[in-house]
Amino acid sequence: MTLDIFLTLLVIALTLIAFIREWAAPDVLALTILCLVVALGLVDPGKMTEVFKNEAPLTIAALFVIGGALESSGAVDHIGRVLQNKLPGNTRWAILAFSVLTAFFSAWMNNTAIVAILLPVTLGFARSKNIPASRLLMPLSYCSILGGCCTLIGTSTNLLVSGALRDLKEPPLSMFELAPLGIPLAIAGISYLTIFGPKLIPARSSITGSLEIDYRTTPLYHVLVGAGSSIIGKPLLQTQLGNRSEGIHIMEVRRGGSRLMLPLSSVIVEKNDRFLIALHRRRGGAAKPAELFARVGAELLSTVEGIVSELVVRDESSLLGFTLADADFRQRYNSVVLALHRNGVNITSRIAEIDLEVGDTLLVITSRSNLESLHATRDFVMTDTPDQQTPDEIRHHRPLHVILAWSALVGVVLVATLTDFFHGIYPWVPAIPIHYAAMVGALALLWLRVMSPREAYASIDWQVLLMLYGLLGLGMAMQNTGTAVWLAKGMVNLAEHLVSHENMAMVMLWLIFLLTLLLTEVLSNNATAVMMIPIVVRLAGEIGVNPRPFIMAVTVAASTAFALPMGYQTHMMIYGPGGYRFTDFLRVGIPLNVICWVTACIIIPLVWSF
Repeated sequence: MTLDIFLTLLVIALTLIAFIREWAAPDVLALTILCLVVALGLVDPGKMTEVFKNEAPLTIAALFVIGGALESSGAVDHIGRVLQNKLPGNTRWAILAFSVLTAFFSAWMNNTAIVAILLPVTLGFARSKNIPASRLLMPLSYCSILGGCCTLIGTSTNLLVSGALRDLKEPPLSMFELAPLGIPLAIAGISYLTIFGPKLIPARSSITGSLEIDYRTTPLYHVLVGAGSSIIGKPLLQTQLGNRSEGIHIMEVRRGGSRLMLPLSSVIVEKNDRFLIALHRRRGGAAKPAELFARVGAELLSTVEGIVSELVVRDESSLLGFTLADADFRQRYNSVVLALHRNGVNITSRIAEIDLEVGDTLLVITSRSNLESLHATRDFVMTDTPDQQTPDEIRHHRPLHVILAWSALVGVVLVATLTDFFHGIYPWVPAIPIHYAAMVGALALLWLRVMSPREAYASIDWQVLLMLYGLLGLGMAMQNTGTAVWLAKGMVNLAEHLVSHENMAMVMLWLIFLLTLLLTEVLSNNATAVMMIPIVVRLAGEIGVNPRPFIMAVTVAASTAFALPMGYQTHMMIYGPGGYRFTDFLRVGIPLNVICWVTACIIIPLVWSF
């Protein structure tokens, strides 16, 4: 072992620990790793920028834009709502229908976006059919992963592997090369969830149900403090309007026609102040509107429709690491938080002092008209959508936009697939790479005004792109220092003492899939793929076999994280709304991991021979 290999292994160990312990955001960690390998001399400073030449992040960015157009056009949402209206209330039929829908769309779109779109639809269906939401949400997350294993553009991991293969002088993945493996895995996974899901997945309540919220809708009251009010000149929180024990929640304070952007603890009530107030309490018992307003000398001006909703904090949320008080949540989002759900526990006291984390579910009161604004912030995954939308709100929900968005995606797939196919037969036909086709597709949507440049930028998950660039530096270090070769030789030497040479390739295939699967449960799927791909390519060279079976095993196994809620970001999106506990994922996810492991390792040698 050379010093460079030792340092590279040390960086890998630090990477594992940093991701598992969540020392920082994934993109910060990845870019830090890139700078670290350069500082240690494992990558030449002059070659550091070569990671930005990899086409995978560019392709992913363009596909995010196309996916954003599909999302904003309402294409997926419309199909989901048709299912919601047509499906019977049978749990197995519901699991099957939503699983198939999710798997199909996630083969073409970012799985996080698919789950974000279908989450409120699924919750609405569960409420209307009196089915526990937990029975449907876990299949939703799992099938978004299974569908992503079917095509090149199904997940960022597939595209990252394809780019890494190009750097290793190996043929990149074609559009449907994963389909012979991904489709059987999706069928097996959906069958398992449909047959055994109703028995294995517990019937858990969401935070709304577990806190026994009797009514999800509630009126919000606009009131005016009159000249004779007894609370004028007093601190707001020391008046009867500040009495939270009676379920009184101040949503908004207006003075002189403008919102008063001050903490409620700093507000001194003045004549003609206007308040937007919610009266809501668990199990009822909130103050009576007429009696309360008479006691404080306030005049009721109007009422608007409010809703008790759940907001799931996204991985890209600007709230991460901040408390509700620090973020000035009430004024920033026009909402009041009633409770916070984290790791299976509902927190109802001192919630304003808790630092927010990915997957936290906030139970809030807000006006129904404010749901659209909350969705536009991209800080949350919404569990409710407006039942009726204004013409402005459905600006993008036009049939023409749906057609154009789908045309762009289908066009990208066909161009990349057909030109690659015909280039093999007629060399004079140019093979148009996926990154160029995706970029043209995204630009076409901008020129056709299906979405604006601002919306296109907002649809890109910049954290994912920056994380990919940073992790590519680790892969480069493993190549430059010979660490990948050293690890591959070590694995082969160890296996030679236990397995005959004739069975070496098959045994290594099963072990590599299992190792990758275990790593991706605790690491990012992209980090796992970046580390494993160089190793398995070198390993295949050491034992003298075709590397393709090992590449397929790593690519698929890097996405099959089902056993831990932190294993995949979509799990955290449904964790709170489903009312899940940590052990729920172990119970359902471990058998699914085994199914994928066995099924994949049987199919791979049949499709890609050693």
